[in-house]
Amino acid sequence: MIAIIEYNAGNITSVARALHSIGQDFVITDDTKMLNAASHAIFPGVGAAGEAMAYLKDKKLDVWLKQCFRSGKPILGICLGTQIILDASEENDAACIGLVGGTTRRFPESLTAAGRALKIPHMGWNSVAFRRPHPVFAGVPEEAEYYFVHSYYPSPESEEAVLGTTEYGMTFCSVLAVRNLIAMQFHPEKSGRPGLQILKNFCAWEGK
Repeated sequence: MIAIIEYNAGNITSVARALHSIGQDFVITDDTKMLNAASHAIFPGVGAAGEAMAYLKDKKLDVWLKQCFRSGKPILGICLGTQIILDASEENDAACIGLVGGTTRRFPESLTAAGRALKIPHMGWNSVAFRRPHPVFAGVPEEAEYYFVHSYYPSPESEEAVLGTTEYGMTFCSVLAVRNLIAMQFHPEKSGRPGLQILKNFCAWEGK
């Protein structure tokens, strides 16, 4: 059973629909007993870092996530669920969970490409340049593009945590991988067939 962590953040419904479409059983919950019983945890989210962290702390889900990470259970972070696994976020000047060392940063307002100004938030389809293979991306075409919508991006302290990067006026980390944790700034649940393949792979991954 896959658990989607409920913490009043957006895109949980779209993640649930994607899992349903691939025939995967799941539960949406903030109950730590149910989360403990699950084989995998998906930590999605759309929203603001400060508000999200307040809810997580109130429900003790920040503590649970740290325990989950130490236990070796596979964890998938998506969008906000990727940003707040770091130590801190520039959004709301929020102290975050700290599964991975680093800071989530806001895109500079002066981003340009080919001589034109780029809009913030970064919204639309873009590719990922992978630094090494990973089981969660097995069978996904190299030329695949993924759906992004964000104004902030993860900036881990260690380059070893960076699995993939994306170009948007600058090179930023778009996929993190540390042990049993895989986290992506884009939305696999909104990324068509490649995204569904990622979700299938994650549900079969043993976190190693």
